[in-house]
Amino acid sequence: MKRIMITVAYDGTGYNGWQIQPDAPTIEGVLNRELSRLLGEDIHVIGASRTDAGVHAEGAIAVFDTSSSIPADKFSYALNKSLPEDIVIRKSEEVAGDFHPRRVDCKKTYRYSIWHDVFPMPVNSRYTHWVHYPLDPGRMKEAAAFFTGEHDFAAFCSANADASSTVRRVYDMKVEYGPPFSRSDGRSYYGRIDIFVTGSGFLYNMVRIIAGTLIEAGEGRIKSGDIPGIIDSCDRDRAGDTAPAKGLTLIGYEFG
Repeated sequence: MKRIMITVAYDGTGYNGWQIQPDAPTIEGVLNRELSRLLGEDIHVIGASRTDAGVHAEGAIAVFDTSSSIPADKFSYALNKSLPEDIVIRKSEEVAGDFHPRRVDCKKTYRYSIWHDVFPMPVNSRYTHWVHYPLDPGRMKEAAAFFTGEHDFAAFCSANADASSTVRRVYDMKVEYGPPFSRSDGRSYYGRIDIFVTGSGFLYNMVRIIAGTLIEAGEGRIKSGDIPGIIDSCDRDRAGDTAPAKGLTLIGYEFG
């Protein structure tokens, strides 16, 4: 018996999240089904974390145990032949038999993507949240700086979250965008705006609520200097709206 770790990329549009559910398509469900068919074994993958319905991934991590003689690095090739086109195994490798992706220290990075223009862009509408109203990414960048460090992020957590503690550490946070351009309405737009967040772990909807808060900072509805007070309040009503799921992508993990 050996333990295989796979790096998974997927378009989450057509799935009800990662975690297996009896009556809805999920990433975990598809992986379990296709691995079991491929190997002739009852396979149940263990994911490093879960993503919500409509959220995407470039570097999700999962492990599974198998007695197959297929070389570790060939599982990706074999499995990709049967997976739907919106799920791809980017890498497969053997890890220690006791390696558990949820029980080791790691850094996890998410990207939240916004399309800022007078009209949406069809080629990326599945992966960005369209914002057409005035937005200043410089203000968003200023506000983002206050999230780094260890804080109680209760104000940035959905009410139905199941967490023993709402304290989390954000290692890095940045907002990237290009130069502004003008449209016929006379306003300045920025096209794609990306928010990157790296942390030790995240509460339910935490990144999407942070993104929604930064969007409101970009609008001027929240001042960057208000962020420390919002964090300290632990009051969900003081933070911004939860940004739509489709703009969120799990970029990857750094273990160790």
